[in-house]
Amino acid sequence: MNLTKKSFHQLTYKLTVVILFSLLACSVKAAVILPDIIADNMVLQRNKPVPIWGTASPGEEVTVTFAGQTLKTTAKEDRKWMVKLKAMPANANPQKMIIKGKNTIELSGIVIGEVWLLTGQSNMQLILSSTTDGEETIASAYKPNIHLFNVDRKIAFHHKRGNLANWEKCTPLSVEEFSAAGYYFGVDLQEALNIPIGLINASFGGSQVEAWMPEEYLLASEDFKPCVDRTALWAAERPEVQAKYDSDMEAWKKAAEEAEKNNTKAPRQPRVPDALRDYRIAASIYNNMIEPLIPYTIQGAFWYQGESNEERAEQYGMLLPVFVVSWRDKWKANGGIKDFPFGIIQLPNYRDIEPEPVDNTWAHIREAQRRTVTKTKNTALIVTIDIGEAHDIHPHNKLDVGKRMARWALADVYGKEMVATGPMFKKAKVKGDKIELLFDVVGEGLKTKDGHAPMEFAIAGADKKWYWAKAKITGKNKVEVWGDEVPNPVAVRYAFNSNPKNPNLTNESGLPAAPFRTDNWPDPTAGKR
Repeated sequence: MNLTKKSFHQLTYKLTVVILFSLLACSVKAAVILPDIIADNMVLQRNKPVPIWGTASPGEEVTVTFAGQTLKTTAKEDRKWMVKLKAMPANANPQKMIIKGKNTIELSGIVIGEVWLLTGQSNMQLILSSTTDGEETIASAYKPNIHLFNVDRKIAFHHKRGNLANWEKCTPLSVEEFSAAGYYFGVDLQEALNIPIGLINASFGGSQVEAWMPEEYLLASEDFKPCVDRTALWAAERPEVQAKYDSDMEAWKKAAEEAEKNNTKAPRQPRVPDALRDYRIAASIYNNMIEPLIPYTIQGAFWYQGESNEERAEQYGMLLPVFVVSWRDKWKANGGIKDFPFGIIQLPNYRDIEPEPVDNTWAHIREAQRRTVTKTKNTALIVTIDIGEAHDIHPHNKLDVGKRMARWALADVYGKEMVATGPMFKKAKVKGDKIELLFDVVGEGLKTKDGHAPMEFAIAGADKKWYWAKAKITGKNKVEVWGDEVPNPVAVRYAFNSNPKNPNLTNESGLPAAPFRTDNWPDPTAGKR
């Protein structure tokens, strides 16, 4: 082959570039790489084995040194490696961790304490500035013993590049975009335990529970499979839906500008269609925001979601317990802890107060959450039936939500002597023209907040027609319910409307009893999948 001097130099340059890129690729492949969650300033869970994991070249020896422990392992053919640090006591003194393979990584600022995962949709995502007294709270949020890992939704879904999140000490700057409910929970927990607290916030507004579940758990049930089928349906219609949405947005922008000029009310902004919401695709949030965290050792998790599944409340009742099990299975299968505590934050009171008992879907989502807790071990229900807002799906009071989260954790997880929650319905028994209800979590005994008779009970006979009922506390854990219109009662419901007027049943905690129903009659969404 005849080459000119110029073409020879060009060819030499190209070959050099190729060789350099090849060497760089080999170097990167050989390097020990850590997941984003294992980083400077992380909080490691105390008193439990702690997996440290990553990737390296197959057969590469990896050494992890931390807190007097030195562990060695070899990367497998799939490049994955893992070691498990032995359980360690809490330690607020920052320490260094050295991970060494063909390269060396030094992490600093590591403390040992309690780690909690905060998940759910917009009410968990809601930031402090959108809540009551939020700006003042932000200004005083210098909490060096609370470390935050705030998963970035845009990075998780590959809309921008970067780390999934960074562990940061809690300051007014780092807490600005963090979960308000999660922050208040962490503050109460840290003050009570006086050790470092690590909070991982992985929340996504508008999300449905199926987006948070591994796909194989959805495909295992005919009742869940439609959640996966929608993925292909949305993909097929996406180009057409995108074009229409873009057109609608252009029209809306022009109308909004005109409204501003004329000082008139602007039209409502077009809703983003489901086909364009990548976070509604089955398993999408699990794959992008949860799986990258597994098997990081956590003490427990909180779930604050349900609003977006309201139109399929019956199916939600089937999905939610499987969702909890699926996460626990995944943590255990990947070398993490099993059956960790799971707090489910129940939907609050919302919408207008109804003068009569009604059968609405919001209440059935609450019931799905309650029943999940009754049949799933090591779970709890955080009731918010009294701190919602009739006309705002995002209640501003997240301080009390966080306090109730912390109260349950301190009582049931950490063994503090206090009643963890309000009363929980246990079972019902028909006694002539009355129904006797038995409750758990009664503490010193059932009572009402206002000293009056228990309110918000409804009663029905076999005709399934509901009437307001009378109720009386008849024992430490007993309530008797009856109604003049129902001489032969078969079922009772408590605080079952979307926004009950006065759900006053409680125990010495002052926290409300969880809404419930004793019947298993089909709800308004029966059969919807």
